[in-house]
Amino acid sequence: MIDLKLLRTSPQQVRAALARRGDPTVTRLLDELEALDIRRRALTGQLDQLKAERNEVAKTDARLMKEKGALPPDVRESRRALGERIDVLEAELRSAEATLERTTLFVPNLPLPDLPDGDASHNTVVRAWGEPAPAGGKPHWEIGEALGILDLARGAKVAGSGFPVFVGAGSKLVRALINFMLDLHTLQHGYVEVEPPFLVKRETMQGTGQVPKFEEDAYKTAPDDLFLVPTAEVPVTNLHRDEILDGGKLPLAYTAYTPCFRREAGAAGRDTRGLLRVHQFDKVELVRFSRAGDSPAEHERMTGHAEAVLRRLELPYRVVLLAAGDVGFASAKTYDLEVWAPGVGQWLEVSSSSSFTDFQARRANIRYRASAGAKPEFAHTLNASGVALPRTIAALLETRQQADGAVTVPAALVPYLGLERLVPPSAGGT
Repeated sequence: MIDLKLLRTSPQQVRAALARRGDPTVTRLLDELEALDIRRRALTGQLDQLKAERNEVAKTDARLMKEKGALPPDVRESRRALGERIDVLEAELRSAEATLERTTLFVPNLPLPDLPDGDASHNTVVRAWGEPAPAGGKPHWEIGEALGILDLARGAKVAGSGFPVFVGAGSKLVRALINFMLDLHTLQHGYVEVEPPFLVKRETMQGTGQVPKFEEDAYKTAPDDLFLVPTAEVPVTNLHRDEILDGGKLPLAYTAYTPCFRREAGAAGRDTRGLLRVHQFDKVELVRFSRAGDSPAEHERMTGHAEAVLRRLELPYRVVLLAAGDVGFASAKTYDLEVWAPGVGQWLEVSSSSSFTDFQARRANIRYRASAGAKPEFAHTLNASGVALPRTIAALLETRQQADGAVTVPAALVPYLGLERLVPPSAGGT
């Protein structure tokens, strides 16, 4: 949620920042917000004046009651009219405030100044690691089927396309990756592990920015109006909703594994083969809460934690700074971590590392006191995938496929998987 005070005092600054997103509908929303804010303040001023008048006449009425035992009819009528006017204005103010809040929920975050201008074609590679293999070889869905670890056809039979089934060593590979990442982040990067609910309330989704704007991309239940989590970011960030944190204990760092559920309503027909775009997938998430001034450094630190996963898995990757026109709705700055998958000849995003500044904290009312007795201020929230499994598995299979059909396992994963090679069933694999 953007800062309405900033919009009021520096409207051109807000408009210029949001214009960098390249979305013409935002200008209309800002026009509506400014008009609603003016209307709300006018109503508030009128109400304050009328209530002050009511307080003053109450003193006169008390004196008249003491002197005459009752108010004259014309005075009673005047007081009744005043009360009705106050009631009407209070109803108008409640309506204006509700409309203002609903409208604000559709306004995106302000991109930070260091983002490149333009759309996705202006995204910038800021660094890379490893030597990408030449494009070629089998795609991961063929490798997975040959190894007997991936069954896309039966997943589609059970739930429809976009719901993969891992089998045998494939299931163990999923579990090994999750445990490896959770251990890395808790034991070496200092995160506290959380196992959150996989269903959340509407206000929880609203707190992190998924609804109302992107409600069509979410799976939800009826009649209880609960949402299946699209990412662990949602429940974990909301752990501190409506709280005032101790600034001396910031930053707070959490990691969580959850399955993630996304309808991907706006991406129909894209990357439909294999594991590139699915409706249910596993992911380990990183969430951080920081002081406002510390969030840039915390963002770089958290991005490095996600990168460490890919280096341990020996996957060539690059870090891409998203342009202002490509950054997500709630994000002020995002790095995408992309691994190279030679079988499909693509760089695949496996992590988005984002700083939300105080945008989510305003929606979820997450504040902190910098010191005892200090005025509460909104925290900054950050999150990164640490990392998502489907495309990571795709890159592992395609990068480490061997001429004999086997796939070698990265050394860091061997203790978790108990295997150094994944081999086809005909060669003794499971």
